Amino acid sequence: GKEFRATMGRKPIVGIFSVGVEEPYRWKDSVQSEAEIRLWVADGVANGLRPWFTKFSGVLHDERWLKPVEETYRRYARWEKYLRNERPLARVGLVYSQQTAWFHGGRVEDHTLGWYQALIEARIPFEMVHDRLLDAANVGAFKTLILPNIAALSESQCTQLRVFVEGGGGLIATYETSLYDEWGVKRKDFGLADLLGITFKGRSEGPMQNSYLRLESDPGTGNRHPLLAGLEDASRIINGVRRVEVEAARPFPNCPLTLIPSYPDLPMEQVYPRVLKTDLPQVYLRELGPGRVVYFPWDIDRTFWEVLSVDHFKLLRNAVTWATNEEPPVTVAGPGVLDVTVWRQKASLTVHLVNLTNPMMMKGPVRELIPVGEQKVRVRLPDGTRAKKVRLLAAEKSPRVERSGQYLSVTVPTVLDHEVVAIDV
Repeated sequence: GKEFRATMGRKPIVGIFSVGVEEPYRWKDSVQSEAEIRLWVADGVANGLRPWFTKFSGVLHDERWLKPVEETYRRYARWEKYLRNERPLARVGLVYSQQTAWFHGGRVEDHTLGWYQALIEARIPFEMVHDRLLDAANVGAFKTLILPNIAALSESQCTQLRVFVEGGGGLIATYETSLYDEWGVKRKDFGLADLLGITFKGRSEGPMQNSYLRLESDPGTGNRHPLLAGLEDASRIINGVRRVEVEAARPFPNCPLTLIPSYPDLPMEQVYPRVLKTDLPQVYLRELGPGRVVYFPWDIDRTFWEVLSVDHFKLLRNAVTWATNEEPPVTVAGPGVLDVTVWRQKASLTVHLVNLTNPMMMKGPVRELIPVGEQKVRVRLPDGTRAKKVRLLAAEKSPRVERSGQYLSVTVPTVLDHEVVAIDV
C-alpha cells in the first residue's frame, strides 16, 4: 500500500489477498487460518488498500474462510465513513529505489526492510517515497526523508535532496548512499558529499568480525547526544558488518559514536581489543539552519534486519526523532508491536492501531490473535481544526478525552487485531 501510493497518489489502490496458502506447491483449494486473514486485511486497510479477496474454483472444498471474510467486510463496511482517506499525516518518508536495485545490485532491499522494521517498532507513522519523485510536490508534506543505502542517485536527485534540506527538512542516509550515479557507475566521491559533510577515502571494509562502537560523551559537559537515548548504561555496542571509509570535510565535534576496530574472536585467550579507543566517527550529524542531516557510514539498517539488535533499533529510532525535530502527529505508548498510521478524511482524523504482537510475526502464518493491553494515544490536531466527537470503532464506544491545546489524548483499553481512533473534526 505504501509503495503503490508513493507513485499513484490518491488513485484507488486495491490489495488483492488470497484466502489460500500461497506456496510454490500450488495448493489452490487450501485455506489460511482466520487469524492470518484478519491480520493481513487489517494492515492493508490501515495502510490505505481497498481489500479484494480471491479464491480459486466455484466449488468450495473447505468453507472455513467464508465466515472471517464475511465478518471482515461487514466490519469495514461499518467503518467506511472513516476509511475514505484524503491524505496521510505521516511526517517521515522512507525512500525506495528501483534504479539502485536495477543498476547497483546486491540485497538492497534488506536496508529498506531494516528501516521498515525499526519504524514499526518505534510506532512512527511513515510513508514510502519513490526516488524518481523527490520534487517538492511529492515530498513537501514530509519533515524527514530516510535514504536506506540508496546508492544510485543522479545529480538531479541529489539536487532535489539538497533543496529539501535547505527548506528545513531532515535527512538520514546510510552506507553507500549516492556513491554511484543513476546507472550504477561508481563516483570518485559521494554525490551528496557536501550535504553529508564527508568525503570518500576510496576504501570499504567488510565483512567485519567482532567490531564495536564506542559511545561517547561530550567531554565539556559529560552529556550524551540525543542519538544515544536509551543507551545510558552502555559504553559500547556492536558494530555493523560493512562500512565505507570516509573522512570529515568539516568539523564534527563530540561525535557520539566512534569505531573500535575488529579483533580476534577465537581462540579465547586472544579475544581482547587491540585498540580501545579511536577518533574515527561512525555517525555524522549536522544542523543546517532548520534542516538536520544524519549519516551512518555503515550498514546499520541491513545489520538490524539480519540480527535485530535492540541497540541498533534505538539508534535508528533516535536518528528519526533528532532529524525530524518536531512534535509527531501521534504518539502511542503501551505494550506490544503496533503498526500505527494516521489519516485525514474530509471531516475526520483517524489513527489506526494494527496489533502485530505475535510469535509468528516474523514468519507469516499467524495461528491466533493475541490482544495487547492499554494504549495511550496522543494526537496533534491539524491547524484550524477542533475535535467534535471521538470514537473507538472496534470497541464501539466513546473513550474519555483529555484536551490540551492542539492535542487530545485517549486511552484504548485493548487491541485485538485492529482498532481505530476516529475523531470527527
